[in-house]
Amino acid sequence: MTKGADRDRIIQSAKRVLMIEEKSLKDSRLRLGEEFASAVALLASCRGRVVLAGMGKSGLVCRKIVATFSSTGTPALFLHPAEGGHGDIGMLARGDVLIAVSSSGETEEVIRMLPAVRRLGVPIICMTGSRSSTLAARADVVLDISVTEEACPLGLAPTASTTVTMALGDALAIALLELKGFTEEDFALFHPGGAIGRRLLTVSDIMHTGEEIPAVTPETGMKKVLLEITSKKLGFTTVTDGEGGLLGVITDGDLRRLMERETDPLALTAGEVMTGSPKAINPEALAARALQIMESHSITSLAVTGDGGRVVGVLHMHDILKAGVA
Repeated sequence: MTKGADRDRIIQSAKRVLMIEEKSLKDSRLRLGEEFASAVALLASCRGRVVLAGMGKSGLVCRKIVATFSSTGTPALFLHPAEGGHGDIGMLARGDVLIAVSSSGETEEVIRMLPAVRRLGVPIICMTGSRSSTLAARADVVLDISVTEEACPLGLAPTASTTVTMALGDALAIALLELKGFTEEDFALFHPGGAIGRRLLTVSDIMHTGEEIPAVTPETGMKKVLLEITSKKLGFTTVTDGEGGLLGVITDGDLRRLMERETDPLALTAGEVMTGSPKAINPEALAARALQIMESHSITSLAVTGDGGRVVGVLHMHDILKAGVA
């Protein structure tokens, strides 16, 4: 167990760190202006990849920023500056943009890369704490990551400065995301696994297609309708016209109610029994949206329609549950 006095010191130390980093982030926010906008515009015009380079702790932050860019639709990679001088500079190509990160702006390995980067015609955005540094002087756009103090009481370990750098990287990625009109559906393409991927699955990812689609025409007799519903095992069938356009649906529930009120239900046709104007969904919609529709209307299945209302698939509640969307 931690003694009371030690516990208080620990908590006070943590609060001091968070206070310093909070102030550093606030200062960074107040500095945002034309240069940040220029950096985003440069990144938006990039026809290649965004390449980040930094040494030590800056390099670790670069890797995180690369991951954020990559997951939000901007191709990005990390270039280790020390390896750059031994062949890895070949990762860079015309059309790329380099983001070079160095708190001092004088990191030797980063500075040594710059002539080769310039020869390739690659624009340079630098993130540095010193506007008078060599790196700042050779960059096209300078983003200020300076802090008044590090959270480390010795003033040695990068703490507040790396926090500001990471946050500024996030700000670049999100501003670029919004400028490009990046959507949830786009995000899903880059997160096919895990909870995010499941939540962002589209209807087309999990719907039944082709021969699995239960379908009859309005003229189909109820005996064949019953066989179609039973054989496709989805608890309903669509009713379509000659072009595959959705006219209605017949569900298990419809059949039960039909049996209760009709003396000879098999003498009827699908067109006489179906529910017209049924709920349907677009194949590009999120599966989570399909679940929302099913729950709000107390139904367990949906027709999936494309151009002109043509049935391209069907979706059952069990498909959504099996995919882990709910």
